[in-house]
Amino acid sequence: MTTQTMQVAAIRPLTDRIAEFELKAAGGEALPDWQPGAHIRVSLPDGGDRAYSLIAFDAARGSQPACRVAVQLEPEGEGGSRFMHGLKTGDELAVTPPKCDFPLAADTPVVLLAGGIGITPMISMAAELAAKGTEFALHYAGRSRGVMAYADRLADRFGDALHLHCDDEPENALDLDALVKQLGADRHLYICGPRGMIDAARAAAEKAGIAAERIHVELFDNASSAQDGDAPFEVEVASTGDVFTIPPGRTIIDVLEEGGVDLMYDCQRGDCGICQTDVISGTPDHRDVVLSEAEREAGKVIQICVSRAKSARLVLDL
Repeated sequence: MTTQTMQVAAIRPLTDRIAEFELKAAGGEALPDWQPGAHIRVSLPDGGDRAYSLIAFDAARGSQPACRVAVQLEPEGEGGSRFMHGLKTGDELAVTPPKCDFPLAADTPVVLLAGGIGITPMISMAAELAAKGTEFALHYAGRSRGVMAYADRLADRFGDALHLHCDDEPENALDLDALVKQLGADRHLYICGPRGMIDAARAAAEKAGIAAERIHVELFDNASSAQDGDAPFEVEVASTGDVFTIPPGRTIIDVLEEGGVDLMYDCQRGDCGICQTDVISGTPDHRDVVLSEAEREAGKVIQICVSRAKSARLVLDL
C-alpha cells in the first residue's frame, strides 16, 4: 500500500465526540486532486488502517496544501478513532493517496442522505453539485442538533438545499417514503451513514420501484465486526477443493488470503461490491449494503469481505 507522510496541522473540536483534523504533506507539496466522495486511509500503530472521507466546502479540491477529515470517537470501537483522537498538532501519519469508491454523477439531479458522521463525504458532493448548478437536496439526520457536525456551516453554505432531521424534533423527523418520492424518474439517491439507516432507505427506494443503478451507498460502520451468536463455518474453494474454517471475528478474506488464495477486494466494509463471489452451495449470512433484497433472498452471490454463513459450509466459485 503506497503511503505518504502527512502532518497534523490543526485539530478542531466540532462536537463532544467529533473532531476535524487538518492534514498537510510533511514535505510541503500540494496534494493530488480528488473526486467528491473520496477518502484516504490512515495507517494505525497495530498495522491496520482506517478510511476517512475527505471534506471540502467548495469545488476547489486539487493542488491544495492541506486536506481535512472529521472523526467521531467510538470508545467501544476497534481503535481507529481512539488513535486519531489521541493525536496532537505536529504528529505525523502515513496516509494513502485519495481514492473514490463512492463516485458522484454531478450532472444529474440527486438526493443526498447522510446519517451522523456519514455527512462527511456528502459535503464535497454538495459543493460540487452547487458549483455545477445541478439541482440537489441534502438530507442530514442525527439524534439532535448538538451532535451533528457542521450543521450551522452547512446551512450557511447550502441554504434551502439542506434539510436537517433531528430525532428530538418530531416536526423535522426523517420521512423516508417522502424522501424517496423526491427521486422521481431521474434523480439518483446517495446514502452514507449507519447500516440501519442505509437498509431502511434502500428498502423504501426498492419498494417505490427505484432502479438499483440509481441507489448508491457507503457504509460508515465496520460491517465485519463480530456479532453476538457468530459461529465458525467452513468455506470450500471450488477450483481446488481446499476447505478453510472461518472463526468468529475473522472474515473470509482474512482466512483465505492467509491460506494462499488470490482474491480481489477493496473497501472491506461491504459497500463497494468488488469482492462479490458466486455461491455454488450453502446459505450466506449477508452483511453488506450492496445487494438488493431480491439478491439476498436468492443467495447466489456473497460479499466475502464482511458476510458469513448460515449453513455449516459455503462452496464458493473461487
